[in-house]
Amino acid sequence: MSHRYTSTIKVIKDHLDDLNHVNNVQYLLWAQDIAKAHWQKINEIIKDEGVWMVRTHQVEYRLGAFLNDEIRIETHVKNIRGPLSLRIVEFYNNKTAKLIASCRTQWCCVNLASRKPINVSTKIKDLFLKEKAPF
Repeated sequence: MSHRYTSTIKVIKDHLDDLNHVNNVQYLLWAQDIAKAHWQKINEIIKDEGVWMVRTHQVEYRLGAFLNDEIRIETHVKNIRGPLSLRIVEFYNNKTAKLIASCRTQWCCVNLASRKPINVSTKIKDLFLKEKAPF
């Protein structure tokens, strides 16, 4: 199993839609935020020149989340091949531990200057895919 990175968030009014549950788009924003935070932790160690761009998102919604709910967000990179990685983000009700939603995102590593895909280095693969990271 690969290294998991976790955060929590409390649902506020700005996260809600007209049905008074967390807006579907909010989950994508949170998925992007936790992916960025996870990458920044790893990049503090390796100082890589690459940046990540999204190719696809697939979101599955299971349960609603509501005002003042605390959501635990967990992410990990499931696999890496060439310039592509598959990142999983799961959203849990922190009180009940029930899965609210999950997101599978394919990211592409690109050179910052040229914006062309570059293969993910072994060093980055090792940090993302090993069970325990040094942070």
